[in-house]
Amino acid sequence: MTKKLLPTTVVGSYVQPDWLIDREGLKGRLPPRVRAKELWKVDQDFLEIAKDDATVLAIRDMERAGVDIISDGEIRRESYSNHMATALDGIDIDNPGTAIDRTGHPNPVPRIIGPIRRKRPIEVEDVKFLRANTDRQIKITLPGPFTMTQQAQNDFYQTDEAAEMDYANAVNDEIKDLFAAGADVVQLDEPYMQARPNIAKKYAVKAINAALNGVQGDTAIHICFGYAHIVHERPEGYSFLPELEECSAKQVSIETGQSKLDLEILKFLPSKKIILGVLDLSSEDVETPELVAERIKRSFDNVEPERVIVAPDCGMKYMSRKTAFGKLKAMCDGAQLVREELQS
Repeated sequence: MTKKLLPTTVVGSYVQPDWLIDREGLKGRLPPRVRAKELWKVDQDFLEIAKDDATVLAIRDMERAGVDIISDGEIRRESYSNHMATALDGIDIDNPGTAIDRTGHPNPVPRIIGPIRRKRPIEVEDVKFLRANTDRQIKITLPGPFTMTQQAQNDFYQTDEAAEMDYANAVNDEIKDLFAAGADVVQLDEPYMQARPNIAKKYAVKAINAALNGVQGDTAIHICFGYAHIVHERPEGYSFLPELEECSAKQVSIETGQSKLDLEILKFLPSKKIILGVLDLSSEDVETPELVAERIKRSFDNVEPERVIVAPDCGMKYMSRKTAFGKLKAMCDGAQLVREELQS
């Protein structure tokens, strides 16, 4: 990992071009938990090439903005979770189930009908493509085992905990292959730990540690209040966060830009690097570097600057490309302002 003070990164997703995907259709529905191939605009014969081209655009935008640790923008995915969740053995993808989304609405989800197993690498080629197209440090994201369990209909296991542990084993296999393929950081997205904290407190950390068992490399957990485009009400604080001090991930990703979070809670994560979300993704207004700098410095009463990694609050896929790039540029410029202040 970079030794740079206040390195910058992204949480995961970036803007998918209008020529690639039906962005209005994407915005007008809940995030897909099952495959939503109807959203892609490009003919099947050219779709993979088009996804490659769009991924390169995302990579170049992140590089031009000055981001230190970049992702592939999750350009090839319809949502952050469905790409992996529908690629596992034990899932009936032709006859989905239903689960209540964090918005309180029913959403089609993967239906578990047998033992969950990873039959093949799922995102390894994505990592190899990213590695071949940038000299920056790279991260890749996966849905975490707790969130995948909450986004599924369990018609096989006696308990959801048993399902979650098999999801964890599948994730563990995938993570090891992603590091072997060249990833510098692998992040597990676990927004449902915040959405369903009472269940999460029973076994989410156990599953995360199983997913990270034997993993060598920098790992992160992202926990948030949901896409700002979908979930408009932001709570005043996290209902599940101090518990992550007991997990084996090295980094914890949180949002503070749009939630105005009380950062004293970071004192409960003394061993973790904090991926500090400082961009408000509920607004198309582009922050100034000075505002970003102030949001970064707010954290220093509770976490040393050496443990802070600067990032957006969440994924940026619902924003316009102009806004997303402007926000990333302001984020990187704001981090540089604080860097210079600390080093002067």
